[in-house]
Amino acid sequence: MQGEINTCILVWISVYISLSYCFFAAKIIPAGLSRLFTFLPVIILFLALPLSLHSIHLGGMTAFLVAWLSNFKLLMLCFDIGPLSGHSVSFIHFLAIGSLPIRILQQTPSSKASGHGLKAPLSYAAKVLLVVLFVRAYDYVDHMHPRVIPFMYVFHVYFVLELILAGLAAGARALLGLELEPPFDEPYLSTSLQDFWGRRWNIMVTRILRPTAYEPTLKIFSVILGRRWAYVPAILITFLVSAIMHELIFYYLGRTRPGWEITLFFLFHGFFLVTEIAVKKALGNRLRFPKFVSRALTAVVVLATGLCMFLPQLLKCNADTRAFQEYAAVGDFLRDLGHAIMAKSDIGTKP
Repeated sequence: MQGEINTCILVWISVYISLSYCFFAAKIIPAGLSRLFTFLPVIILFLALPLSLHSIHLGGMTAFLVAWLSNFKLLMLCFDIGPLSGHSVSFIHFLAIGSLPIRILQQTPSSKASGHGLKAPLSYAAKVLLVVLFVRAYDYVDHMHPRVIPFMYVFHVYFVLELILAGLAAGARALLGLELEPPFDEPYLSTSLQDFWGRRWNIMVTRILRPTAYEPTLKIFSVILGRRWAYVPAILITFLVSAIMHELIFYYLGRTRPGWEITLFFLFHGFFLVTEIAVKKALGNRLRFPKFVSRALTAVVVLATGLCMFLPQLLKCNADTRAFQEYAAVGDFLRDLGHAIMAKSDIGTKP
């Protein structure tokens, strides 16, 4: 594990050196193809860097942040759009926004934002507790019904993902002193797939896919099909782009050839979302379910498809076994650190 941590540090040093190069290059090279060719070595490097890591947490998160988010932000910057564009972005902000899953909301936190900040720690503390309970509960899986375990895995993955992204955002907020958008917005309260994918689940990815996939496709197909129907291919292609990037991340995790079940998962949700929007447009307010019903239906669709198509690919990478090994390694490190501190304290108290 120590070797993996050292490699991860070197990887992230490379990331920040590369982003520094892009920051200064963008000041000199005009937007367009010339800037794209200037950034191309960095984009290729960012696709290669996650191959140096093999752990689920360090490797998977680095792949998500660097190979996907950072590369898409740099591609937008090539054409002077996105969060990295504009002369007002300072060097430090450029490095933070370019490498982390954050989006600046405002320069000075408002009183309303501060109110939400008071609630967030309690929510995250509860999720930390649930993750700890899940980890302990896995010791007793032999006594559980087999159908319960996949549900535990699904919620475990969600909680860990949210906690890691929220932790990165919290660190950036503390360093930069800026108000940042939360990475998730209680996705289990979604009242529709449109609400789930568009406003609640992994909001940073939504912010990235909209200008890079959805809006360009919508513009092209508005000319071909008209504005009324252009949203259909725009949504499907956006989900296809997301599927390809998820297949890439799963390759980083398992180093196995894709089985394309992940692509099937996202295309299914794309078609389902298109159907949902079409029904809403056709019926308007004539078909409106109570919130508890719409939330239950949305949860059933997301959980059912996730359990059938998404989770098996995660387990195919032995993500559960490898994650438990990493938890054990962290636990051993913390225990050894505690013993070292106690031993040092005992030595210091001796006359």
